[in-house]
Amino acid sequence: MSDQSMPARPEIEGLLLESRTFPPDPAFAARANAAADLYAEAERDPEAFWAARAQDEISWFTPFGTVCEWELPFARWFVGGELNVAYNCVDRHVERGLGDKVAYHWVGEPGDTRTLTYADLQREVNRAANALLELGVRKGDRVAIYMPMIPELPVAMLACAKIGAAHTVVFGGFSAEALADRINDAQAKVLVTADGGWRRGRKVGLKHHADEALASTPSILHTIVVDRLGDGCHMVEGRDHWWADVVGRQSDACDPVPVESEQMLYLLYTSGTTAKPKGIVHTSAGYLLGAAWTHRMVFDLKPDDVYWCAADIGWVTGHSYIVYGPLANATTGVMYEGAPDTPDWDRWWEIVETYGVTILYTAPTAIRAFMKQGPDHPAKHDLSSIRLLGSVGEPINPEAWLWYHEHIGGSRVPIVDTWWQTETGSILISPLPGVTTTKPGSATFPLPGVAADVVDAEGRSVPNGSGGYLVLKRPWPSMLRGIYGDPERYRQTYWSRFPGMYFAGDGAKRDDDGYLWLLGRVDDVMNVAGHRISTIEVESALVDHPSVAEAAVVGKSDEVTGQAIFAFVILKAGQEPSDALAVQLREHVAYVIGPIARPRFLLFTPDLPKTRSGKIMRRLLRDIAEGRSLGDTTTLADATVVDTIRDRTGGTED
Repeated sequence: MSDQSMPARPEIEGLLLESRTFPPDPAFAARANAAADLYAEAERDPEAFWAARAQDEISWFTPFGTVCEWELPFARWFVGGELNVAYNCVDRHVERGLGDKVAYHWVGEPGDTRTLTYADLQREVNRAANALLELGVRKGDRVAIYMPMIPELPVAMLACAKIGAAHTVVFGGFSAEALADRINDAQAKVLVTADGGWRRGRKVGLKHHADEALASTPSILHTIVVDRLGDGCHMVEGRDHWWADVVGRQSDACDPVPVESEQMLYLLYTSGTTAKPKGIVHTSAGYLLGAAWTHRMVFDLKPDDVYWCAADIGWVTGHSYIVYGPLANATTGVMYEGAPDTPDWDRWWEIVETYGVTILYTAPTAIRAFMKQGPDHPAKHDLSSIRLLGSVGEPINPEAWLWYHEHIGGSRVPIVDTWWQTETGSILISPLPGVTTTKPGSATFPLPGVAADVVDAEGRSVPNGSGGYLVLKRPWPSMLRGIYGDPERYRQTYWSRFPGMYFAGDGAKRDDDGYLWLLGRVDDVMNVAGHRISTIEVESALVDHPSVAEAAVVGKSDEVTGQAIFAFVILKAGQEPSDALAVQLREHVAYVIGPIARPRFLLFTPDLPKTRSGKIMRRLLRDIAEGRSLGDTTTLADATVVDTIRDRTGGTED
């Protein structure tokens, strides 16, 4: 038999098996927005499927002609159509009598609250849009936004959309240097910011970072500053304007500017492998359709729902599922400014109880943090209003899924585990509640109209039971339209690895039933004695142990096996680290997955290095495991964590 006819070893081995299933509740299914026949409709004619959705979901000023122009890797959707995104998110709801419906219940960390109806939102957006016009912003210009989680943030975004300008939101936890890089790449004319915000009981300043950035951003002509903290801040005469002054003096009326379907709505920057961040371009019609339709279907949205996406608008999750998707659907949403543990670990559950939240969408990192504290905090509050839970941001391990289901969902509500990226614009892989039988930890199947696959190194689809690389084989409406100003980088970054396919950068496996399991970034795969093992599976096996709240694993160089597994483990409250427990955890992994996945090194730690969005920075853990000097730590939520871990480095060795 020739080498070419030999079966290929899996690119990423799928080792962890999960057999528990949760079929849809018949009562839920009877009222569900989604139906199983959507899949067949989409496969029969994908373009007709998306055209029908676009006509249903979007209010057009000029109808579109061509559904999709596809010249790989560049797409144009709903060509010829004109719309205004802010009109779709606000004005049309007021016009049809929903002005008194609550758009946002906002909760500040210190306990202050605000409620904005759709009529309030329309007034504030119009005033802010007129302020931008006064400061010289016009259709096609770029506006940078650097703010805490306060209502003026979505107002500023929608104000840009109202006049056809593009925004680039920079996460409020980023440094002055990061802000300057993004402003300069976008050539933004105006910066909207605030004096600061609240985080874990402390006032966190922003304006001084903005001032430092503006020293090297010549394109900025004006700034608008929200007075959140009330302590005053440095203001440059002629350049800086208080929000209350420049917005407060404007008219309540502002006509929406019609824009072409492919008009840029926003830029959102992601970190690149080079020093220069990537400006991901999202345009108007296709992006709005993706955000709105997936929000309504994946979350089974009803008119009386109170929906809370507990993310930050500085990331794409907040763009799509706090602002554009929910508002396009006239949703009542919750926005929270602060941290989940301030003033105590029951803050979120207090908010759920107070506002009667029916849908909660959050990250596995947050769920595991609550697991670590135990179930007593949510048990103090009435969470019976919740009827659906969602997970976003990274693969969720089965034990966190089951904890979420039991202690937050009362063992009665569906969970939608969603996969998507900044680049995809909207959810692409997820259960449809009321339709899909779920498995804890699996994102299940691509949504209708989405052509996702798992392929080997040669781009061949892998069989069930195998792992490989997650790709997308067909354009979709909310897809990125490129990297701002750099079409060749776009082509090389996303379309060169597998010709004709978008490579997401993530590993995945299909189980024997065809369910998709995300395995994390392919950069995080460990090569142990010739076996390519996903960090996610080993971490899930560790968290499966009743003593473990959270875990992160990385590969450490080894002369014999190539890499050895180094595990960093956070124990649940009340559990004490010991050599005996370390041995027990290693054997638990060997039992759940197999001996090849047993960690050689195991270190108990009180925390892990995470960004403010909750993502574990395994790059820093690899530096610690290898004894190297640390890379950039500026985006960490708490930079002291790495010092604490390094002080303990060594741990126990098998």
